[in-house]
Amino acid sequence: METVHLSDRAVIALEGPEARDFLQGLITNDLGTLKPYNGLYAALLGPQGKILFDFLIIEGDGALLLDCAAASAEALMKKLKRYRLRAKIEIALRPQLSVYAGLTGRPGERAISFADPRLPALGTRSIGAVAEMPADLPGPATYHAARLALGVPEGSDFGSDKIFALDAGLDELHAIAFDKGCYVGQELTARMKHRGTDRKRILVATADAALPASGDVKDGGTVLGELVSVYGSKGFALVRLDRVAEAKGQLTVEQIPVALTRPQWLD
Repeated sequence: METVHLSDRAVIALEGPEARDFLQGLITNDLGTLKPYNGLYAALLGPQGKILFDFLIIEGDGALLLDCAAASAEALMKKLKRYRLRAKIEIALRPQLSVYAGLTGRPGERAISFADPRLPALGTRSIGAVAEMPADLPGPATYHAARLALGVPEGSDFGSDKIFALDAGLDELHAIAFDKGCYVGQELTARMKHRGTDRKRILVATADAALPASGDVKDGGTVLGELVSVYGSKGFALVRLDRVAEAKGQLTVEQIPVALTRPQWLD
């Protein structure tokens, strides 16, 4: 993957003596496994186990740094501060920092870099001071094209409080630790895992024409699921895997023929 500036990402810093314990009690992954230059992928769920926010976490610059979608950064900070109560932590955006993918050479040495914990094919992720990074890097378009080709959903593909963590593939993408203590949404997530009731997954939908912004994925009159995000003629669809396996005809969305692709990392 070429070096790109992920300008649609933001960095939130949590610092203070209780920052790690505070975050550990909220998120899906285990901060006990977080080490220098070894990032984590995690999510903050609602009480019913649906994704509110997803983010990557790395230690650096004297804090826990959350690499999150810029569009939802303020909402994520507001939610974290609501949970903070009297915990001795500071939560703030660090606009002097930005997120990069595929950073190499001297700029990479000046940044906090780590292998993307979701999938090796996503390459290296970096958080660096904007003032020390090249100013002419391309934006995030090629990165999003690469993750779409890999079938890796994130952020806006999930929406807010719409999709269960397991249905979104967060287990397969290494965002959930089932052996850690309690966190928000943990009870329902664990129950779905142990009872095997997570029958939906997000697959890549591909058409020969531009897809509508939303719509049901159908096999004739049978609804298999729905589009959750669209990128031109491709998108992500949340579907019932058992119904997809039983489908016999041409799949459509709003009468547009589509093909569904199951990412290799789901196998």
